[in-house]
Amino acid sequence: MTGKQDLLESPEFRQLVRRRWRVSLLLTALLFIVYYGYILLIAADKAFVSRRIGTDTTLGIPLGAAVIVLAWMLTTAYVVWANRHFDAAADRLRERARQA
Repeated sequence: MTGKQDLLESPEFRQLVRRRWRVSLLLTALLFIVYYGYILLIAADKAFVSRRIGTDTTLGIPLGAAVIVLAWMLTTAYVVWANRHFDAAADRLRERARQA
């Protein structure tokens, strides 16, 4: 086997891939819950999201903006996690493969 094949079959690499999938799926699930929750809220209780706040806007506008901001926050959370954990672990595995 080559160093690359050994790396791809190593427990460390498999754990790294599992962790990345777990984090990605968790953040994706959170985004879907929030997004589709907003859509279902509009469908189920139009009167609630149509409630006026101020003179020119309804409650649905800031709620929709909050969904967008949450998406940015989840993206930021993934980038921070990847920079702190995933990239460092991937670099260690790459270096180990180069030395092999």
